[in-house]
Amino acid sequence: MQSPVKIWRNQKNIAQLLGKTGMIISWTLVRVPPGDFMDQAPYPVVLVELEGGKRIEAQLVDWNSAHLVFGTKVKTVVRRVMHPDPDGVIPYGIKVKPVS
Repeated sequence: MQSPVKIWRNQKNIAQLLGKTGMIISWTLVRVPPGDFMDQAPYPVVLVELEGGKRIEAQLVDWNSAHLVFGTKVKTVVRRVMHPDPDGVIPYGIKVKPVS
């Protein structure tokens, strides 16, 4: 379980990345995920080079197989990263989605 304090402290990192654009420079498709992500499989994890040169690794959402190519333009978004814990804390984080 992530503590609410850690989630709260992570908000500044999320805010700095929100709405940034970039392009996919590498990817992999996770077919056998860890337990908390079983309902999302298969899902892609991508390496993105953001404008300005910073690189991030994130899960790709709202995708289809045509998006899994080098150079696909993406945008950072906030999404739930895991199911709520028993105390009802919902962890959110940065993911990326293709830009049309």
